[in-house]
Amino acid sequence: MGLRLKFNLVLFITTVIGVLVSGLVSHKILQDNAREEVLDMARMMMESAVAVRSYTVNEVRPLLKVQQRRQFIPQTVPAYAAARYIKTLQQSHRDYSYKEATLNPTNPANRASEWEADIVNWFRNHSDQEELIGERDTPTGPQLYLSRPITITNPGCLACHSTPAEAPQTLINTYGSSNGFGWKLNETIGAQVVSVPMSLPLARADQTFITFMSALVGIFLLIAVILNLMLHFIVIKPVRAMSNKADEISLGNLNVDELVITGNDEISSLGRSFNRMHRSLSNAVQMLDETID
Repeated sequence: MGLRLKFNLVLFITTVIGVLVSGLVSHKILQDNAREEVLDMARMMMESAVAVRSYTVNEVRPLLKVQQRRQFIPQTVPAYAAARYIKTLQQSHRDYSYKEATLNPTNPANRASEWEADIVNWFRNHSDQEELIGERDTPTGPQLYLSRPITITNPGCLACHSTPAEAPQTLINTYGSSNGFGWKLNETIGAQVVSVPMSLPLARADQTFITFMSALVGIFLLIAVILNLMLHFIVIKPVRAMSNKADEISLGNLNVDELVITGNDEISSLGRSFNRMHRSLSNAVQMLDETID
């Protein structure tokens, strides 16, 4: 096995190891960054929904307080306002969603689905937790969800949700008296759930990964070519020249020209030593011939 083959074998093994390690590390980093990007979008949606709720409670509801006595106006309900805001957002971002999933809602549209009910029950069993993040598979691809508990901390909420008898008649006329009652103070009755698709950020991460790995492999190949050229001109070519000279000398041709040595590295030092050996051997053979003569 020649020196070049040994060198390239070692270089190939180290390159493969380096590419594999770099690939594993970079893939994990890119996937984690993609997930963080999706999570940031989910948090922004959640904070936007909370801001819309606050605006509705503090500015819209007081303006419609008189009209609310004659007719129930859904625009005064924070959950309705947040849902309408997200519905407008869905016109350009179809797979984004926000829902105030409730186990016993006044509005049937807010009833928690099976997986949302699991989230609500999780918050009920973990009252010290304020946020739950998870992923789930959907027909359109993986989605990340961010959820926060809806807990009755304001006694004023019970005016509409304690019993049908105490609820405003306009509310009963709109939604009936079967749902949305029996809520209790400090009870977790639902969860705010934001869902954001992960397909696009993950696809971008995969594309970035492919580009990075392609560039990395290209760099390794370029380095391999450069190293092979350096190996050829710095090591293999001088050593091959010395080997050829040594073959000629071993066959009795002591009149070969000395090696042309340039540089001060180890190969150059070996070449100068070879020339000294050549001269010494030539002198020794010449002295032996003179003695015999």
